[in-house]
Amino acid sequence: MSDYSSNEFRIHIPENASRIIDVIQQAGYEAYAVGGCVRDAIMGRKPNDWDITTSARPTEVKALFKRTVDTGLKHGTVTVLMGGESFEVTTYRIDGEYGDGRHPDQVVFTGSLEEDLKRRDFTINAMAYNHKAGLVDLFGGREDLRRKCIRAVGDPEKRFSEDALRILRAVRFAAQFGFGIEPETSKAIRALAPTLQKISAERIREELNKLLVSDHPELLRTAYVMGVTRQFLPEFDRMMETLQNNPHHCFTVGEHTIHAVQNTRPDLTLRLTMLLHDVGKPPCRWTDDNGIDHFWGHPETGAEMTEQILRRLKYDNVTVRNVTRLVLMHDNPLPETDAALRRTIAKVGEDLFPLLLEVHEADVLAQGAFFLEDKLELIAACGRRFDAIMESRQALALKDLAVSGKDLILAGIKPGVAMGKLLETMLDDVLDHPEHNTREYLLGTYVTGRSS
Repeated sequence: MSDYSSNEFRIHIPENASRIIDVIQQAGYEAYAVGGCVRDAIMGRKPNDWDITTSARPTEVKALFKRTVDTGLKHGTVTVLMGGESFEVTTYRIDGEYGDGRHPDQVVFTGSLEEDLKRRDFTINAMAYNHKAGLVDLFGGREDLRRKCIRAVGDPEKRFSEDALRILRAVRFAAQFGFGIEPETSKAIRALAPTLQKISAERIREELNKLLVSDHPELLRTAYVMGVTRQFLPEFDRMMETLQNNPHHCFTVGEHTIHAVQNTRPDLTLRLTMLLHDVGKPPCRWTDDNGIDHFWGHPETGAEMTEQILRRLKYDNVTVRNVTRLVLMHDNPLPETDAALRRTIAKVGEDLFPLLLEVHEADVLAQGAFFLEDKLELIAACGRRFDAIMESRQALALKDLAVSGKDLILAGIKPGVAMGKLLETMLDDVLDHPEHNTREYLLGTYVTGRSS
């Protein structure tokens, strides 16, 4: 991270963004790169977008550039198209009251950069920069970057009352950067967490996704302690509070879940799966006469709950299907024979099976040391067998059969349910005996009744 005073260091602004700022300044207005791009540049990260704030009104911005799009005139935003790229240029503004806890009731344009910056969420996001003025940091954002601290601009309760999603954003930024949350900001989060109920499922989902695939998904624990997850994922809170008195486990269901999420690479499908793989355990828990907890049926219960949760949070159908399938199969014993392995691959899908192995590994690593090495070797061996099956191109689906529906029609089989069942029978055969996947054998055995 750069360690220079505001008038000593220079942020590299991409050519097209710099050109927009120059054009606006040459016309007599102020213009700065602002927000996350400035934060990321100071941290040595590559910004995804370069947002620009200006004293010019939207109509004045539009008059300065040939190609613009009216993306948010009500809130002062014009998108300027420059050199094949697009940049949001927003007029300095003061937000009115947030009657719904999500959007300002009105926006008032202002000529003051300070007024514009003071309405922003966190100090690290409330810095502006141009080459002429250098860094404008009115609220200590650069120092908070040094301290690795998420701190609200001004009164945190007011900031969170304006837009409750900022509560979850605070945790998400902490997870992305490995930062802590400043005490007063943390106190306000705890007090106002219930206001997240006002926020749409789509906005919650996007912040949850960013938290999950961050470098520190374990901040789910922070979200739980602060009462944040209770507002949109109460099932996770129940997991955090469910014990596992079992020799295979040394954590509560929730703590095991957090460790399992940490044990996967930052792939959204994988991390959603690990977040929800044991969501069925709390309702399935029972304790035997020896004080040992059991969770029979939790994959099936968990798969049903997972689908409900993901649909509640408005995930797309592909994500819902894949995560639910992985949750359903996460506790299945790994197949010991190649025939059983082929059947498992056919059931889960050859695209998802490698993820299922990663799910098994993450799950095992988050358990106790009970037979840990043996469990990991079993997973690794299954992975090697999977690779061998894929390399040899063995049939795993109807599309892999040496005969097709067209072949059966030419052989005199009428299209319909019977044909579909015949193809399924053929696949069932070759899953056990890959060598049977030849046109001669399948037609001879199942159509003409003659085995070659």
